[in-house]
Amino acid sequence: MTLDRLTLALAVVFTAPSVFAAEPFVVKDIRVEGIQRTEAGTVFSYLPVKVGEEMTDEKTAAAIKALYATGFFKDVRVEARDGVVIVTVEERPSIAKITLTGIKEFSEDDLKKGLKETGLAEGRVLDRSLLDKAEQELQRQYFNRGKYAVEIKSTLTPLERNRVAVQFDVVEGSSAKIRQINIVGNHAFKEKELLKQFTSTTPGWLTWYSKNDQYSKSRLAGDIETLRSFYLNRGYLEFNVDSTQVSISPDKQGIYITVNVTEGPQYRVSDVKLAGQMLVPEAELKKLITVKPGEIFARDRLTETTKAISDRLGNDGYAFANVNAVPDLDKDKHTVAFTLFVDPGRRVYVNRINVSGNTKTRDEVVRREVRQMEGAYYDAGKINLSRDRLNRLGYFNEVNIETPAVQGTTDQVDVNVGVTEKSTGSIMVGAGFSSSEGLVLSGSVSQNNVFGTGNRLSAQINSGSVNTVYSLSYTNPYYTINGVSLGYDLYRRDVDATSLSDVSPYKTSTYGAGARFGLPINERDFISLGLTYEQTSITTYSNSPVQYTTFVRDFGSDNDTLRLDSSWARDTRNSYLFPTKGLMQRAAAEVGTPGGSLRYYKLTLQHQQYFPLSKSFTLMLNGELGYGEGYGSHTTLPFYKNFYAGGNSSVRGFKTGTLGPKDINGDALGGNERVVGNVELYFPLPGLKDDQSLRMSAFVDTGATFGPYNANASGAYDGKYSTFSFNDLRYSAGIAVLWVSPLGPLKFSLAQPLSKKTGDKTEIFQFTLGNTF
Repeated sequence: MTLDRLTLALAVVFTAPSVFAAEPFVVKDIRVEGIQRTEAGTVFSYLPVKVGEEMTDEKTAAAIKALYATGFFKDVRVEARDGVVIVTVEERPSIAKITLTGIKEFSEDDLKKGLKETGLAEGRVLDRSLLDKAEQELQRQYFNRGKYAVEIKSTLTPLERNRVAVQFDVVEGSSAKIRQINIVGNHAFKEKELLKQFTSTTPGWLTWYSKNDQYSKSRLAGDIETLRSFYLNRGYLEFNVDSTQVSISPDKQGIYITVNVTEGPQYRVSDVKLAGQMLVPEAELKKLITVKPGEIFARDRLTETTKAISDRLGNDGYAFANVNAVPDLDKDKHTVAFTLFVDPGRRVYVNRINVSGNTKTRDEVVRREVRQMEGAYYDAGKINLSRDRLNRLGYFNEVNIETPAVQGTTDQVDVNVGVTEKSTGSIMVGAGFSSSEGLVLSGSVSQNNVFGTGNRLSAQINSGSVNTVYSLSYTNPYYTINGVSLGYDLYRRDVDATSLSDVSPYKTSTYGAGARFGLPINERDFISLGLTYEQTSITTYSNSPVQYTTFVRDFGSDNDTLRLDSSWARDTRNSYLFPTKGLMQRAAAEVGTPGGSLRYYKLTLQHQQYFPLSKSFTLMLNGELGYGEGYGSHTTLPFYKNFYAGGNSSVRGFKTGTLGPKDINGDALGGNERVVGNVELYFPLPGLKDDQSLRMSAFVDTGATFGPYNANASGAYDGKYSTFSFNDLRYSAGIAVLWVSPLGPLKFSLAQPLSKKTGDKTEIFQFTLGNTF
């Protein structure tokens, strides 16, 4: 009720002689009239008088005011007759139903949630002022999507029992597009270069997907900060955004943005000094300073420096260390000197580590990943490492670590680890398609956190025209408290090379069972050891090469292998799918031991490293080497263990597995040596620089396999490709796109061979769809 109406009602109460007794009186009874939904007891609870008590003018006024204040009633009257107080009310209608028509841009549930936050919801009392606020909230939601021509009309329909239905009729209209962005006042950089820093843009060939051509106030604010950082990182310390104007065309379909800037002069760094209480050798802190005298000032380097010094002090227990960079500008010489004042604060200890949010995962599973110890000095590095390890588990949507001070102390903090769990079990049935295998059907059942213990259990079926795999595996990542893992595997793997037109025909069917151990050396290095027993059946054909039939003649079509596997790996990449820095190194050995009928070994080595060139560009270098051979009385590597090269995962532009020795028909045999190298430059897809699911690359690939044989016209070995030679490497170059789609990763490449030789099989366009690569 408005203030005017309340004043009027009180005036009526105080001036109507029928409302009050001339003198105070004792209440004999209280009656409530006019209520339909509200309980009489609710009304009684707001009255300042009860039966047997004295009724006065002041209490009457207080009663009316209290009942109006509930918001339940639009009219309240109080009368007194022969000692009986009669309260007559007229209830406000309640909202029985809220409907929205014409909604396409949003889901109705999302809009109703926003309306509820304004106070308008089903079951609540209707207030006309709230209805106006609701219309404004709906309009705001549409304005945020660039729909400035939206029209919203609300309608009330009375229902029985003093209820109403509220309907919002929405005519959304089309989204206004950014037609022009102007930057005024720039001299050092061209407008075109500055606009590259903006996420907001005019319509382009991909803006239908990114929606970046629709005006958003928050997005523009972020663009302005990005522009500010661009200038400050290039020495323009006095850069300022003077004003930003946003105008809309009369038809509400076009947005025009003008940003007025003052660049100021470019500054160079003249000196950088340390001051304050450092508590760490000054020489050690100076190594962390990336801002150098004589260089153009860059704010990001200064921020990096202050953070590095704070983190270094944090590693020694100074949780609240503060480093302030105080500039001293020489505006005549356009130089700036910085003094880094170091305030370490008090050294603190960790009192307790508290874990919360884990309703399913056991406390011990979380705590064993935390590297900070209770009772020890606070260590910022160990806390950050703990957060990374918890995120890598894959059990949680969010990991938040806070370090509040312990109340009543000056040198203690608690470490509060808060997690938000996510589903760790999955049942998947899917299909994919690759240019080499065709249709691939797959299905899996897995639980990565069995009963909250952190153990992993999975069963998988993968069916392709070349590779068919059925597997069951179990892993306990903490078989010992030191992080030694134990796992078991059962599998069947069928390989049908007859469906690859460019690879020599054969089939194998392998059954295997094994156990494996993983041993962490440190936080980055990991060693694994495994022992597996395999039985393999080989099928050759009349058109199979002599090398295959010779192997079957010498060793039989059925053989077994007691296989020993070992590997060492180091992985410091910051992301699995889209890394921008870090490296992945792996060395592995597979040995057929004397416990089986086949004796051989295979060695592989891989080094992959990512270098961030800028915010948008990342350089990747990858090198792989492989070598295998028989030993003892077995002078050859089993042919179905051969290495292959060519295809989407090695040398693009050449058909899968075709680079290397060939049989008399020109089909690939594979080899016992493999060399692959890749140089790849990753960058955002034009128009989608902030999309985290899509990126593009330009690449150069090289590689081939080598072996002790190649068939001549008579089918005998002719000795070609017997050893590695740079002349036999193949090269290709092209572009690729990786998209993490709702169906799984999609990998496309368009490559042109640069060093094609006679007999090579090329494939310019290659792709893989689904979770099979």
